[in-house]
Amino acid sequence: MEIAVIGGGAAGFFSAITAKENYPDAEVVILEKSNKLLSKVKISGGGRCNVTNSCSSIGQLCQAYPRGGKKLKKAFRLFNTSHTIEWFESREAPLFAQDDGRVFPVSQSSQTIIDCLLQETERLSIEIKLGVGVKSMKSVGDRLELRFTSEELPTRVFDKVIVATGGSPKRQGLEWLEALGHKIEEPIPSLFTFNMPIEEITQLMGLVVENALVSIQGTKLKSDGPLLITHWGMSGPAVLKLSAFGARKLNEMNYDFNAQVNWVNEANNETVTNQLKAIIEEHPKKILANIKPYALPERLWLFLLKKRAIPENRKWGELGTKLLNKLVNVLTNDVYAVKGKTTFKEEFVTCGGVSLQCIDLNTMQSNVCKNLYFAGEVVDIDAITGGYNFQAAWTTGFLAGKLN
Repeated sequence: MEIAVIGGGAAGFFSAITAKENYPDAEVVILEKSNKLLSKVKISGGGRCNVTNSCSSIGQLCQAYPRGGKKLKKAFRLFNTSHTIEWFESREAPLFAQDDGRVFPVSQSSQTIIDCLLQETERLSIEIKLGVGVKSMKSVGDRLELRFTSEELPTRVFDKVIVATGGSPKRQGLEWLEALGHKIEEPIPSLFTFNMPIEEITQLMGLVVENALVSIQGTKLKSDGPLLITHWGMSGPAVLKLSAFGARKLNEMNYDFNAQVNWVNEANNETVTNQLKAIIEEHPKKILANIKPYALPERLWLFLLKKRAIPENRKWGELGTKLLNKLVNVLTNDVYAVKGKTTFKEEFVTCGGVSLQCIDLNTMQSNVCKNLYFAGEVVDIDAITGGYNFQAAWTTGFLAGKLN
């Protein structure tokens, strides 16, 4: 049996290794159009490679996927985060989990994961061909014929083909799969940060608020968690999660909208008012600049006072109802104009790809084309940050590699 795996990324390697382990006599070849292997693995997690997440509840795990989550439930029962950790550790790539659940190699280097995958392909005699791009594919009986981008390469027929080409930023990159009869969900960016070119808050770059609530005005979209202020706008888990769950809506808005920030993550304004009144009672003679409610970072607190024209040297006891209401408002309903987006680090994640309607998620086999399988981000599955996108690659790669 001859098996082609198109794509030399995480999902491609994992499906190729699984296929060879399940069919030791098969000839397995990985076809990679560029001259680089596992490039996304290399840069993930700032070069440390966020392999997976320590979340062991399948229900919770599914919630990390804005697209594909519910449908992955059965797949995760077959191969989940625990299986991933066991798989790498049993192959001399020890891992550890951080407090936030993200799992990294103990070496703190993505090279450990790359070496592990390369060693497995070598051990199993899996062939790797670089600079080989696939132009088109067609069924020839029960087999599949691949035509390559280089005219010098002759067409080749395989018994089984696994497509693991990764996310395509443009629909054009998926047209060869559409030509086979697959429905394509329009690829658009996910996991991006918010640009705020006209907002002065960028002067606080590097500042982190541990638990903020961010929502998009005019929508029901909201997300909480750590918020990072950058020199171009806002980032951090709260914003990235919001960008993932709101990917399609924010694209429709052309990335031009107002972000509403609740710096204290308290939806009830009365609770915030009472908290500030407690400070007034306890420290009436202290000035505003010296007492920060909700342990807010000092630079942010002074910035918010200035933004609302509240004198920082005013005594808490002399605040008055009008200024108190102003304070409550800036803490719970601070608004910033977003004009555009920036890719998160170097990690490009797309929402969209081959529609899940065209795939049997128990096997990752195409419903349209026999003996054709999919793995990884080429399908319409994507997740928030924290190792979840790689987990989808390992899970779908594992299922595709069974070739059921």
